[in-house]
Order: sequence, then structure tokens, then C-alpha cells
Amino acid sequence: MHDALIDIVRRAGTAVLDVYDSAFTVATKDDDSPLTQADLRAHEIIVRGLEALTPALPILSEESQPPPFEVRRSWRRYWLVDPLDGTKEFIGRNGEFTVNIALIDAGTPVLGVVGVPVRGSVYVGDCRGPAAWREDADGTRTPLATRAMGPGGVTVVASRRHGGARLAGYLDALGETFGTVRRKPVGSSLKLCILADGEADLYPRLGPTSEWDIAAAHAVLAAAGGAVMRFDGSALAYNAKESLLNPDFLAVADRSFPWAERLPSVA
Repeated sequence: MHDALIDIVRRAGTAVLDVYDSAFTVATKDDDSPLTQADLRAHEIIVRGLEALTPALPILSEESQPPPFEVRRSWRRYWLVDPLDGTKEFIGRNGEFTVNIALIDAGTPVLGVVGVPVRGSVYVGDCRGPAAWREDADGTRTPLATRAMGPGGVTVVASRRHGGARLAGYLDALGETFGTVRRKPVGSSLKLCILADGEADLYPRLGPTSEWDIAAAHAVLAAAGGAVMRFDGSALAYNAKESLLNPDFLAVADRSFPWAERLPSVA
């Protein structure tokens, strides 16, 4: 299944790049978020591919109309898809956008595939192994492993476009606890992949995201040794409520570190 999913993500990524290299137009969805032909073409490729791969499993995509919770709540296993995460990065042409497919089982992402079309790389995480790796454009596969917390401060990944005063205050509080705070501004679900690749320690998300935004990269990070949780330390559950918006959450590289004891409270 891994190879089939990688193929689907790569084909969707090719369609995304075809639009990226053109004079594309931008529409606005009902929630005021941007939409391009790249989102729609990737959605079509992914849905067709998953329907052929696992005809019995439901598919929930950002670019489809979600069924009501009364229907969704009966789903134990389903595909959760963000055909193009980081549409604003796509429009800004900075390359930091991703194609995302996650398999959710009992409210938890257990398998995730994240494609980075501009780089030609694909991140894969299977928590049932567990196994996590990055496949580069030439087919080379490199195992992924998160890094342990050390004494030299903390490296934080944060959104290029979201955060504001609340996040700034939290980063200041982190500095009081950890001393040095190094910040890596990154777009889209790449933030969690950077943690999985051993390049950062923490991703605090203070602000709205949707479940499809992070599910695939959540699985990659968990398979590589990290974790995603709410600020109270509880698990981040999927498909557990009517709304598909996530609460504030933390993604961490070293899940054995006593984060609850060291992290500041959230304003």
C-alpha cells in the first residue's frame, strides 16, 4: 500500500506543479480561504486513486462536502485528505505547500503520506510498524527519526502566516524556560515533517487548523518518534465532534521529554 499511496501523491503533485507553473487564477471559498485549480485537480486524482485502492473506505477531503457528524461518527477507518495544504504558500510561490493523505483508525492517524511537489520528496509514516522515511525525487529512501531534547535551548517551527501576539507571547515565555529559542518559519504541514526529520523540537499551534491540515504529517511525526497532543497533554482526537477544526495543540519531537513540567501555560 505504501508504494501505491506514494504514486498517488506524486501524480497529484505533478498536477499541482502544472498549475503552479502557469498563470493560474484564485477563487475564494465560503470560509474566505483561497482555492485554485491545483487544489481541485489534486483532489480528483487522490479521490480516484483511493477509491481504486480501497473501495470500501470513506474519503473525507478538504475539497469535498463533509457528511454530517451523524454519518461520520460511525466511521472507524477512513481516508482524510488535504489535496493542497498551504494554498497561500502556493499562491506566494515559495514552494512550501504539500499534498496530504492520512488513514485514520479509531480517531488516530495511523498512516500518513506527505508530498512536497517542488522538492520532489515524499514523507511517509506508518505507526503500525512503526516506520517513517523520506523518499527523494531520485527514489532514495532515508529513515526518519526525531531528535532528543538537549541542553542548548529549543528550536521551534512556526507558521509564516499565523500566530500574532498570542504566539509571540508564548515564544517569549519559552525563552524564560529554555533560554535560547530558535525559530524556523515554515508553511503548511512541512512543520511537522521538519520535526520528524530531526531538524526541530517543538511546534506550538495557537490558532485554528482543520483535521485534514495535519493528519498525514501527524502520522509521519508519530512514526518517527514524536507526538501531537493538546496543551493539557491529552491526545488529539479525529472525527470526534461535529466541527472539523482542531483545538490548540503541540507537536513535539522528543515524546519522552517532560513537556508538561517545562512548558509555560497558554494565555
